[in-house]
Amino acid sequence: MKYYIIAGEASGDLHGSNLIKGLKQAEPDCEIRCWGGDLMQAAGGSLVRHYKDTAIMGFLEVLLNLRKILRNIAFCKEDILKWNPDVVILIDYPGFNFKIAKFAHNHGFTVFYYIAPKIWAWKESRGKHLQRYVDKLFIIFPFEIEYFKKRWNIDAVYRGNPLLDSIDNYRFINESKEDFCKRINDSSIAKSEAIRKNAQTYDNEDITAPLLLSASCKYIALLAGSRKIEIAYLLPRMLEVIGRYPSCKFLLAAAPSTSMDFYNSIIDKFNLKHPDRAVTKERMIILSGETYSILKHSDAAIINSGTASLETAIIGTPQVVCYGSSEITYQIAKHLVKLHYISLANLILDKQIFKELIQHTCTPELISKELDKLLNDANYIEQMKRDYAEVRRVLGGGGASKAVAEAIIENAKQILNKN
Repeated sequence: MKYYIIAGEASGDLHGSNLIKGLKQAEPDCEIRCWGGDLMQAAGGSLVRHYKDTAIMGFLEVLLNLRKILRNIAFCKEDILKWNPDVVILIDYPGFNFKIAKFAHNHGFTVFYYIAPKIWAWKESRGKHLQRYVDKLFIIFPFEIEYFKKRWNIDAVYRGNPLLDSIDNYRFINESKEDFCKRINDSSIAKSEAIRKNAQTYDNEDITAPLLLSASCKYIALLAGSRKIEIAYLLPRMLEVIGRYPSCKFLLAAAPSTSMDFYNSIIDKFNLKHPDRAVTKERMIILSGETYSILKHSDAAIINSGTASLETAIIGTPQVVCYGSSEITYQIAKHLVKLHYISLANLILDKQIFKELIQHTCTPELISKELDKLLNDANYIEQMKRDYAEVRRVLGGGGASKAVAEAIIENAKQILNKN
C-alpha cells in the first residue's frame, strides 16, 4: 500500500519514524511519502518537506506567518492528489492536519489520525472534525480511550506509547557514564584535530579545544525546545542559572533542526550583556543527537514542556519543566487551556510529579530554587522516581510501534475492501 504521512515538528518526526519502521517491518513493499524530518527520512520515508520549514507555534506567530502556512497547505493538497495514496496518516500537528483531513476525506482518501490532538486540553470542538473527517483514530495515552469514547463516541485504537520503544531501543541506552564521556571526548578530539589540520594557522578563531567530559562531574541537562521561538525564550533563562552552580557542568541537547549558529548567537548576546557571568564552553557543552544520553547521565534536568518532559520521566532524570511564549500567546492560551498541568507525565498520573514553571514563574530564581531540590533533596528525588515508575507502568510495555503499524494496516485493508 501507499501511505502519505504528515508530521510537523520534532516529536512528530520521532513518532513518525517509529511508525515508518513498523510499517516497513509489517509490509516491506509499502511505499511511504512524508512531511517530517531527518528521522522519518532515515526510516525509509520519501521526504517531501522538512518540518523545520513548516513548524510555527503560538497565536501571534501563526498570524505573522499565515501566507507561508496557506502556501504549504495548498502544496500539500496538490501533492496528495498527484501521488494518490491508499491512506493519509496525520500525526498530531492539528492546525495544519485538520485542514488536510477535511480535504483528503472530501476527495475520497482513507484518513487515519495517529497521536490525537490534545482536544481534551483545549479546542474541544475539534472533536467534531475527528468524527467527520477521520476514518480511524490511533492514540498513545491510555486515559484518552475513555475520553474519546464517552465524549465523542470514537473507538480509538491504543497499542501503547512509542516513546518506550524509542528509548529502550536507543543504541547507547545501556552505556555507562564513563563510556559516554569517553565517546564524546574521543569524537571531540577527532573533530578538533580535523579542524586544525585544515586550518591555515593555529591561531584561527574557529579552532576550539576538544571537550573533556569527566564521569566524576555532576551534569545538568538543558533541553530548550525544538522551535526557535521556544529556544529564544528559554535558553537565556537557562544561561542565567549556570553561574549559580560552579561545581556542575551543563549539557545542552541541541534540536536537530536548529543550527549551532542560532544557539551561539543567543549565547554571545548573553555574554555581551553579562561579561561577569559569561558562559564558557567549559561550563556549558552543546551536543547534537545525544538527547537520551544527556538525560541518562545527568543528575537533574531543566526541560521545555512537551514530549521531552515525558522522555525525561521514562529515562528517570529528576526534572523541572519550563514554558513561556509571547505575552499575547500566553494570555490567550491561559483562557483556553482547561488543564491543571501542561506536562504529559503529570497529566498521565493527574498529579504534580515535578514542578512546572510557566511564563511569569519561569525565572532564573525559581528555576534555581527547584534545581536545588533536584540535586539535594533525597526524599523529593525518591518520590519523583517512584512516580516515574508508575508512569512507565501505566503506559504499558514496549512494542507499540510495531503494534500500531499492524493495526493501521489491518484497519486500512478493512476500509479499502469495503470500498
